[in-house]
Amino acid sequence: MIPVEVETLIMFAPPAPSALVLAPLGENRTQPGTYRILPIWVAYHDALNLGHAIERHKSARPLTHDIFIDAITSLDAHISKVVIDRVEKALFSATLYLEQYGRIIDLDARPSDAVALALREDAPIYITKDVFDQASFPYLVNNPTDEEEAMAAFHEFLENVAPEDFSL
Repeated sequence: MIPVEVETLIMFAPPAPSALVLAPLGENRTQPGTYRILPIWVAYHDALNLGHAIERHKSARPLTHDIFIDAITSLDAHISKVVIDRVEKALFSATLYLEQYGRIIDLDARPSDAVALALREDAPIYITKDVFDQASFPYLVNNPTDEEEAMAAFHEFLENVAPEDFSL
């Protein structure tokens, strides 16, 4: 199994699907090279839930995923891991693993729900090697940007910009 993290979430307005992009954990993707990423297409509503989890947003009223976390916590269980373990065409499936008093409970889940729950609980996310090999795409980093260099260039731009530069 390959441990992964959320690389990014790309949201599009409906009816277009949004994309949850996962990448192997610990890779320094700021250096030049070719890396692999796994995009999973999700519906807009699912992307909103993922966005809440990524940003650790707390709403005034509990959302569905929050209620699920509260329920499993009330049952003295916790999410031990998520494994994205199947793909057929562009349809991914995941298994959500709960642990309760040493007992492992595995639940079939949509990856968007499983990842949203894992993010809320800081549980590890994995992809089987077969799924990663079958469904990942190359991601090429040509010219990494040095953050200090980019900020210096931006500050120089700000020092030299004038309102008339923006007139038509």
